[in-house]
Amino acid sequence: MLLGIGSSGPQVSEGWHGVRFGSQLGRTREYIEVVRKALARERLEYSGEHVTLPLPDGPGKALKLTIAPVQDQIPIYLAAIGPKNTALAGEVADGWIPTLVSPEHLPALRASLEDGAAKAGRSLDGFDIAPTVNVYVSDDIEKGRDVMRPFIALYVGGMGSRDKNFYNNLVQRYGFEEAANEVQDLYLAGKRDEAMAALPDELIDLVSLNGPADKVRDRLRVYREAGVGTLGITPMAWTRDERIEQLQKIAQLAEEAA
Repeated sequence: MLLGIGSSGPQVSEGWHGVRFGSQLGRTREYIEVVRKALARERLEYSGEHVTLPLPDGPGKALKLTIAPVQDQIPIYLAAIGPKNTALAGEVADGWIPTLVSPEHLPALRASLEDGAAKAGRSLDGFDIAPTVNVYVSDDIEKGRDVMRPFIALYVGGMGSRDKNFYNNLVQRYGFEEAANEVQDLYLAGKRDEAMAALPDELIDLVSLNGPADKVRDRLRVYREAGVGTLGITPMAWTRDERIEQLQKIAQLAEEAA
C-alpha cells in the first residue's frame, strides 16, 4: 500500500471540511508525523502548533491502533504542485504525486523537491515521483484531446478562486499564461464549453496521454526518462468495458516503452 495525502485548496478545505486553509505547510507536516506515529502503533501523544493529541481539556486519552499493518512501513506520498508544497514533499514524504504535470518541466519542478530534501539533510535516492495522468488511447487524436478538455478546464479554470488557483499558476509556469487567463475568465463566467474550447492542443498533449498508440508510447518514454517512477493512470472512459480496454492498451504500451 502507498498512502497518498494532500491538502487540496481553500474552496475544498473550507467549503467541504470546515477547516481554515491557512498554515497548510505546518499542518501537513504535523499531519504526516501523526499518521506515521499511528501506523507505527505508537500511542498518539502529540503536541504541535496545529495538532494536539489528546486534547488537554476533555475526556480524550492517548490511543493507538488495535491492528498491526502488514507492511513494516507504509510509504506516504504527498500530492502537491506549488513550489513550497513540493519542497515539503522532498523534505518529509516518501513520494510526490503531482497532477497536470509536464514531463518536459519535471527537471525544473524537481528543483523544489531537492530544496526540501536539502533542508532535511536527506537524499532523494529511492524517492518516488508518481504523477497522475489522464489517458485515452485512440486513432482519433481530436477525440482523445476532447475527452481531456472537461477535466483540464475545470482545474485550470475553476478549481479555486481567481486569486488562488494552483493549477492555473502551474499552467502559466509552463508558458501558457494567456491561455490560462482566458480559460479561467470563461470558466468563472459560466462559459464552460468556451473554456474547454480555449484550451490549446499543445497544453492538452503536454499534460495527458492521448491519441494514437505510437504517440502515447513515445510519451511514456518521455515520462520515464524524466525520472517518473510510478505513473498513476486514469482512463478517460465511462463504462466498465471501455475502462478495461483503455487500461489494457496503456499496460501494453508501457511494456513496449520499457
